[in-house]
Formats: sequence, structure tokens, C-alpha cells
Amino acid sequence: MAYVVWGNNVQFIDVNEQQDLFFNKMERPTPGDGQCLIKVRAIGVNRADLLQRAGKYPPPPGESSIIGLEVCGDVVEIGPDVDKSIMRSRVFGLVAGGGYAEYVVINVKHILILPDNLDYQHGAAIAEVFLTAAQSLFKIAQLQSDENVLIHAGASGVGSAAIQLAKVIGANVTVTVSGQLKANACKALGADNVINYKETDFVAWQKQHMASGFDVIVDVVGGEYLPRNINVSALDARIVILSMLGGRFAEKVDVAKLLLKRIAVHASTLRNRSDAYKAELVSFLNEHFMGYFQSGELTPVIDKVFDWKDAESAHQLMSDNKNIGKIILTV
Repeated sequence: MAYVVWGNNVQFIDVNEQQDLFFNKMERPTPGDGQCLIKVRAIGVNRADLLQRAGKYPPPPGESSIIGLEVCGDVVEIGPDVDKSIMRSRVFGLVAGGGYAEYVVINVKHILILPDNLDYQHGAAIAEVFLTAAQSLFKIAQLQSDENVLIHAGASGVGSAAIQLAKVIGANVTVTVSGQLKANACKALGADNVINYKETDFVAWQKQHMASGFDVIVDVVGGEYLPRNINVSALDARIVILSMLGGRFAEKVDVAKLLLKRIAVHASTLRNRSDAYKAELVSFLNEHFMGYFQSGELTPVIDKVFDWKDAESAHQLMSDNKNIGKIILTV
């Protein structure tokens, strides 16, 4: 990726018509009511970044067209109605766009204070995956401590967060992974059962090892996983679909099984949620789980850290689906 020094101008990573990344310049953003300006120190890379770069995931109307959904850094400026005590705080949080930049404006209700025991890189690895996992497990699926949860892609960013959150409340966790290294990582995070889907069919595994089925299933694969998820569901199960890495269509969905088991199927995204919804979710994570980050019982999992000049390499690593946990860019 080309790197250009623009003097005192603010830099950001742009995308050209050939979908190549390059550094561009813009005026430094100014925070408005209810907002603060963050000097970005680290950026969390997400699959949504690759989709937006490819022209398949545009930002919500009115949001920045710059890619990047989560950042960590220092508050350097605040809007007129924001509490001044937040100034100079180390914070992390979600943005609907604009994260791949030296400075970004963010809704003050969408940020969390970075615990003293974590650095900027770890801060950039929390928001998207832990908020998504918390939303899926608790706000949508209402996971309880005595239930069985199946997490597909357990070694992914969301998967690694979901394992930890589910174990914190005492749930029994089963994950699917593509190899032994990822299986080992999930075990280290607390997963009770790990299924290598390249060697073992998870439907067959469920019949042999968990006859009652799974109460909650978190799925980023989609496609033909839906009928298989229905097969392994328990009575009154909740299936939460977050992505469609395996395709957008599923054939032969057995509606009779849906009815017989009283299964609830939810599909959810976070980026295009309202500001109020995101603020409520951030507050939920802060109230119920931030203490676990301070104690070390919850930890963001980082696969690799790149300088943002090497964003192309970071995107390639995510595209290859070889990462265990988050990929981070440092500014």
C-alpha cells in the first residue's frame, strides 16, 4: 500500500476504484453534540471492512464512508454538551464508519473506558466482538447458566469472545473449528467441547454426545448450516445468525422441526442499529462485564498486530481465515 506523508493534515486509509488501499488526507473532524474526538492509537480489523472495501457493505446513511468500525485511543476534544471529565481518557468503542483514520468522531455513549491493565491494542480488540457476542448470547438468546451453547467458528473474534462470556456465567460451551491450533485456542479460553468440522460432522457429534441438543446456537456461517442447526437444536432453542460466510441460501429447511422444537431463529447485525440501541448495549457490557476485564477473567484475543501502513497484509490474513482472535492495526 502506498504511504504518503501529508505534513500536518489528518490521514486516513482510502479505497480506490480498483479496491486498492491508499493513504489520503482530510480535515480533522470536529465533534458535535453528544460526541467526542478520539486520536486513534489502534484499530480493530473486521470482516465488514473487507466487504465495504469490495463495495458489498456500504455504511449506513449519513455515516463516514471511511472503512473501520472500532477504535481505541485518547479523547482529545469534546462536543459542547459532553462531560469534561472524559478529556484525555483512554477509551475504546464502536463507530459506524471512519475508523481507519488518525482521528475519528464517536458518540460519547458508544465508548468505554480502557482498563489500566490493558494497552491500546487490546482495547481495539474488545468492542466489536464482545458487544456482538453479548448481544447474541444475552440480549437476543437470553442464555442461562445451566444451558448448552454451540458457537460456530469458535476461534474467530466473535467466537473467542462468546466462549469467554458464556463461561463467565457458567454455561456449557461447544465450538466448531477448522483445525487443531484453533481447537487448542478454544480449549484454553474455556470451551468444554471442540469439534473439528473437517473431521467430524457436528450433527453426528450432537447425536452421540449431547442427545438433548443445544439451547443456544451462534452462527456466522449461514447457508446450509441452518437446517443442520435445526437438527441439533433442543426444545425451545434460540438460533442467532450473524453472518453468511457459507452463503445466503439454505435448502430443505424443515419447518416441521422448527414447530416441533419451538425454535426461534434470529438474524442480527450491529452496524446499522440505532444510536440508542448501541448505547444500551455498551451500557450493558459496561455494567455486567467490564469488571471481568479489569480482573483478567475476560481477555481480548489478538492474533496479530500490523502497523496501519500494512493494512493490506492485515486484510489478506483475515481473508485467508487463518487468524485466531482479532487482527489489529496500530496508528
